[in-house]
Amino acid sequence: MARHPWVKEFPVAVTVSDRNGIILEMNDASAVTFAEDGGSALIGKSSLACHPEPARSKFEQLLKEPQPNIYTIEKAGVKKLIAQIPWYREGEFSGVVELSIRLPEEVPHFVRG
Repeated sequence: MARHPWVKEFPVAVTVSDRNGIILEMNDASAVTFAEDGGSALIGKSSLACHPEPARSKFEQLLKEPQPNIYTIEKAGVKKLIAQIPWYREGEFSGVVELSIRLPEEVPHFVRG
C-alpha cells in the first residue's frame, strides 16, 4: 500500500482483493490479523484460502455477484465488524475491500433525525 501511506498504519485491517479473490494489498493491521495464514506473504495469493466454510462460499458468491457483506464476529473474546465491499474501476467490478474493525464491548447506537 505504498501509494497511500496513511493506510499502512491505519488501526483497521484493510485487505484488497481483485475480482478473482487474489490479494493485491494488505496494510500492517491486515498482515497481523492474518499472521497465522502468512501475513503479508499472502499478497498475490487467493484470499479464499483464508476463509473457512461457510465464509469461503459467501466470499465466492460476492466475487460472482458483487454486493456489500457486513457482519460482526467474536473470536477469542475480541469482537469485530467485518465489511466486505466491492470496489470498481471505471464502473467495472474489480474486487473486494475487506475491513476488519475491532469493536469495544459496548457499541453506542444513535438514531439521528
